[in-house]
Amino acid sequence: MSQMVERFQNMLDGGEDSAMLRFSLGNALVTDGQQEAAVEHLERALELDEGYSAAWKLLAKTLVALERPQRALEVCERGMAIAEEKGDLQAVKEMEVSAKRARRLLEAGGDADT
Repeated sequence: MSQMVERFQNMLDGGEDSAMLRFSLGNALVTDGQQEAAVEHLERALELDEGYSAAWKLLAKTLVALERPQRALEVCERGMAIAEEKGDLQAVKEMEVSAKRARRLLEAGGDADT
């Protein structure tokens, strides 16, 4: 476990909880190669703040990496709509890339959840 993961986990275990903390922990887990564990925290970040474009973007990218293209597409569609409403065009573009990768995985017949 990396120092960053441990630090954020300790904050969470200490009773702190926020969208930013959950996103930061999810991001640290992804960086640490723990994508599966990251998904839970990124989803929780979005429960706490549905408008968190960066969390939508990272969750979509992580789901593609985990070969869950159907869920990744759902996340991309919702995340792009929210990012567009906020004017976060960079996040929209990055989620478009994730959506394209997810579609390619679906066409190739891959979805780890099926």
